[in-house]
Amino acid sequence: MLQELIRQFGYPALILGTFLEGEVSLLLAAYMAVRDVLQIEWVALCAFLGTFASDQLWYYLGRRHGRALLARKPRWQPLGERASGLIRRYPDLWVLCFRFLYGLRTVMPLTIGLSGYSWPRYLLLDAIGAGIWAGGISLLAYSLGNAMGGLLDELRHYQILLLAGVVLLLAFAWLYRWSQRRRS
Repeated sequence: MLQELIRQFGYPALILGTFLEGEVSLLLAAYMAVRDVLQIEWVALCAFLGTFASDQLWYYLGRRHGRALLARKPRWQPLGERASGLIRRYPDLWVLCFRFLYGLRTVMPLTIGLSGYSWPRYLLLDAIGAGIWAGGISLLAYSLGNAMGGLLDELRHYQILLLAGVVLLLAFAWLYRWSQRRRS
């Protein structure tokens, strides 16, 4: 039953998740694609739609209310100042790449909008950057998930040996600490 719910609401939930946050939602969806609950192509598309819509909204808010929003979020002010300097020096490159730097996903589109950066140019470069991010992270997470699945299947054959090795290491560590305490 849970799988059916995920099948029905997984994609809209992914759009919302990437709109609000991004990475965690996308990684979870890619894992679900590895488990054949979702399809990776749709995961990448939904991740693109969510992150692109979020970027456009924050850009618009930056354009209209940027200073007021930064004033209400003291934590964002140093990031906004640093981002403004980077936007002035490398505007197009920064628009393409900001989403790959964790923690800047909301403040950057806001700051870009505040900077007066051209909206048509932002729309185009943001679409390219969001596409690279969504497609790249989706495929990377999917590939890693497949590789980990194969590795975990292999490890199941050796789980008793692995457990014995861990128990042995813990026993040696305990004996070593016990002998060190005894000497003191």
